[in-house]
Amino acid sequence: MDRAAVNACFGETYADARDRFRAAVAGLGVKVDVRVNPNAEGPGGVRLSTDVARVGPASARRVLFVTSATHGGEGFCGSGGQVAMIRSGLLDALPKDTAVVMVHAINPYGFAHISRTTEDNVDLNRNFIDFSRPLPVNAAYEDVHPFMLPSDWDGKARWAAEEAIARYIAEKGMWAFQCAVSGGQYAHADGLFFGGDQPTWSNTTFREIIAEHAGTASHVALFDFHTGLGPYGYGEPIVTGTQEEKDRARRWYGNEATDPDAGSSTSAPIQGTMSSAFAGSAPQAKMASVSVEYGTVPVPDVLGALRADNWLRFRGDPRTGLARTIKRRMRDTFYCDFDDWRQMVVDRAIEIGRKAIDGLGSEA
Repeated sequence: MDRAAVNACFGETYADARDRFRAAVAGLGVKVDVRVNPNAEGPGGVRLSTDVARVGPASARRVLFVTSATHGGEGFCGSGGQVAMIRSGLLDALPKDTAVVMVHAINPYGFAHISRTTEDNVDLNRNFIDFSRPLPVNAAYEDVHPFMLPSDWDGKARWAAEEAIARYIAEKGMWAFQCAVSGGQYAHADGLFFGGDQPTWSNTTFREIIAEHAGTASHVALFDFHTGLGPYGYGEPIVTGTQEEKDRARRWYGNEATDPDAGSSTSAPIQGTMSSAFAGSAPQAKMASVSVEYGTVPVPDVLGALRADNWLRFRGDPRTGLARTIKRRMRDTFYCDFDDWRQMVVDRAIEIGRKAIDGLGSEA
């Protein structure tokens, strides 16, 4: 795809991205299943929906799910990647007995509001746990939570929090701070990386989509778009799931595949990820999951942007200039608005998509 074609895949807003996705799907002659979020709306009253499009026979036993906007504002990248996969012709001649299900904006609230979290302030990629059991405890987060949400963002409280963070990093290191903050926590609803106390709308919607499209599948795969970790533009294939599932994914994606649990990834070890939904919604299917993480800016800047957005949600005024600055920072942190970055996103998306389709076909 040339530069103009690549750039045309990416929307300027959630609504624009959704329109581009729908137009790309219409070009395939495929119907879009629109699932409206009844619990929230976008800026200016925009209706929020997760849009689903299936390419391939209804009877297909091998099904690839491609998801965008798990982390809201990262949907600018993911939506563009999905549109590019469609427009590139990747889905035009799928192997026999194979289908691809595009799930656009699984967290439409976060995408529309350029936030990581859902309308409940829940990190969707920490929300797929068993809520009938005691909630996981992140003791390290308890140490940092007091300076995650200062009383102001442009005064003494903010700078006192910055000094406390600097002392923590000086004592324990940046990786320890990243793990403490991003590992997921279930105790502070106003905190960062909050996994929730019940399944969110996005969680239950994704489980329903899986059950509908892979209820009788023998093999399933997940390709989930993410941004914010790693070198600029590089799409790191991160494998998750059981050891058997990770081994399967490594066969498909090769030596570049990384594993947070093994310490080889830019991501901290986490739980409650999107891939966990398949065990309950398609338990009969053999699974392989990859999250492709595209690098944007350094980790301290990423965590700073998330802290600012969290402060805005709970203590700020969305009508102010400071609020607009925070939202611009969020967009720039998770979506690099440059031609070379978009090209890298598209090239990697098509490559990983092809490997996922081939991998499904290779399984007995």
